[in-house]
Amino acid sequence: MQQEKEKTKTITIKVCMGSSCFARGNAANLDFIENYVKEHGLDAKIEVIGSRCENNCAVGPNVIIDGENCEAASPVRLESILKKYL
Repeated sequence: MQQEKEKTKTITIKVCMGSSCFARGNAANLDFIENYVKEHGLDAKIEVIGSRCENNCAVGPNVIIDGENCEAASPVRLESILKKYL
């Protein structure tokens, strides 16, 4: 029963769009995430949202995946993390 809930659970990915994170690469990270979701048919499993600022600018760009902050996010790091969740 627990495994069924895990499989149907929606994963939330929050992309910080504050000026610091945006300038450091979150625009490209957002494009990567959106393309990854489409390419892998994960539209029903993943919700991608933006936030104004996560107040963690020093270690940005920040992307929060299912409550876990991915600091210094890059497409390579995000792909690795997404594979872990999926």
